[in-house]
Amino acid sequence: MATHAACRNPFAFMKLMISTIRRLLPCTLVVLAACAPLAPQQGQYPVGRAQMALPPGAWQDLEVADEAVAVLPAPIGRIALQTRAVDLRGAQQELLAVLRVQTNRDNYPRESVYWTGDCPRQAGVLVEDATQGSPVRVDCLRLKRWAGSAQWLEKSEPDFAQWLDRHKLALDKPYSYLSYRYASTGGALVQVEALVDQRLLTPPVRNNEEFLRAGRPALQWAHDLRQAVRVSAGMMNGYLAIPPFPMATPVP
Repeated sequence: MATHAACRNPFAFMKLMISTIRRLLPCTLVVLAACAPLAPQQGQYPVGRAQMALPPGAWQDLEVADEAVAVLPAPIGRIALQTRAVDLRGAQQELLAVLRVQTNRDNYPRESVYWTGDCPRQAGVLVEDATQGSPVRVDCLRLKRWAGSAQWLEKSEPDFAQWLDRHKLALDKPYSYLSYRYASTGGALVQVEALVDQRLLTPPVRNNEEFLRAGRPALQWAHDLRQAVRVSAGMMNGYLAIPPFPMATPVP
């Protein structure tokens, strides 16, 4: 009956329409917001199938590169990978850390993949091989606390060292090197390389007891990173949460 009355009175009809639009407008805005594409979140970068989430800090995006690697058995051929590199800067734009992450381009399931490469022991390097020398999968963590001595990086990790040189990236302070490679027989691959200012990984040392404990935070950070990679490899969206460094950003 209200509608018939509104039809006989144009002003009443207009008021009815305006009132209806006002009631529906909030719902319409909610629907439109849900349908709109989400903006990238600060500190998160896509890399292949993964979404890399960085800890707080002045991170800068450096490079994205695609490649394909040969895998066994032969009929599988090659697997497409993507690598993303970022760096962390201090208050005066000094370089504090470089992070390079590589993972699969897609989530497509594959037949069994046999990954080549081992996890060799090396003097002065902490090496943890969770696969115990498996010939078909990889779970290899390597940590060198003092990586700036006697051209260790150039001799032990020439590919990474040459990449750093091409991009003119060099840390002025003593730094540590970490690499972690995880590869499963299902075709998943995540590899992380990091060069980190030791002040982000090692607490100040004032006596012998603190010196003996100084390496623990770096090792715990390495283990946290390893766990984050393992979780990422098992998630559909590949969410990779890089753990925060144990020490605060140094102040010049």
